[in-house]
Amino acid sequence: MAKRVSVAEAKRDFSELTSRVALQKERYIIERRGKAVAALVNVDELRQIEALPEKNGKRGLLAAVGAWEDYPRPNKFVADLYSARRKSKDRRVQRLR
Repeated sequence: MAKRVSVAEAKRDFSELTSRVALQKERYIIERRGKAVAALVNVDELRQIEALPEKNGKRGLLAAVGAWEDYPRPNKFVADLYSARRKSKDRRVQRLR
């Protein structure tokens, strides 16, 4: 878990924080007025983050729509999902119109 430090603390203790990040793999979230504004992580972790595939900047419902590309037969997936929910005893399923 990342430790939180203020911008002032990060400035004052920068050398010590970078040593801890590099040698002990610690992580820091740098805050200004209680709001996270930056993170201090080691270079290996940064490379891993940068290597992650981008999601085309889509979030929320737009990202969900793009996720359908991962399913070769989305209609079957939805039908299976509703079938499983109908069999469930803990909640009712309303029919789509």
